[in-house]
Amino acid sequence: MHLRHLSVADFRSYHHAEVPLSPGITTLLGRNGQGKTNLVEAAGYVASLASHRVASDGPLVRHGAESAIVRAAVVRDGRESIVELEIVPGRSNRARLNKSPLSRPRDVLGTLRTVLFAPEDLALVKGEPAERRRFLDDLLVLRQPRWASVRSDYDRALRQRNALLRSAAPLWRDGRGRRAPRLAPGESVAAARESALATLAVWDEHLAQVGGALTYARLRLLRDLRPLLEAAYATIS
Repeated sequence: MHLRHLSVADFRSYHHAEVPLSPGITTLLGRNGQGKTNLVEAAGYVASLASHRVASDGPLVRHGAESAIVRAAVVRDGRESIVELEIVPGRSNRARLNKSPLSRPRDVLGTLRTVLFAPEDLALVKGEPAERRRFLDDLLVLRQPRWASVRSDYDRALRQRNALLRSAAPLWRDGRGRRAPRLAPGESVAAARESALATLAVWDEHLAQVGGALTYARLRLLRDLRPLLEAAYATIS
């Protein structure tokens, strides 16, 4: 597999750029701030639908533009595939594979596979455990794209559960908090608490199910990586 051509429009600092590539080593040369990392980021976005530098898609769109386009020609086993992604901050991104629209952008995952090492990766060692979990999840999706939906489901359930806890917090303050609980007309605090607890139980169960599946996948991935990591560590220790 290799990336034969990369094209960007209104991506980061680029109004437009066409980058032909060949199998083997490619070196990008230029002054600081000229956009070398932006091109690497664009290729990584095609592979993972995420940036290694920012958590949201907004900064990927050039200032003043409404959307950005990243297009990649990928050669695998002698066959070429064209992936096109339109990044639209605040709305659903759009994707095409070989000029055919896809209902879900994540359906392009697996077309291009990349391995990225950047200064930000030092957080894997120096940062919080969340960084290591994110790295494993990224690798899971690259290895088996079907895990993208499980990961998305887990993140959505976690956000909903946390939002419920924040909104229901005043119900347990017994009048000592600064914010009064929001109640429906005729609803008592006790009834609101019972309803919140029932809803919380639903989210807890769903979070446990998808979280258990994700944990299983991470452990299986670590099992497969262990002999490779042991061999790599033996060469430096």
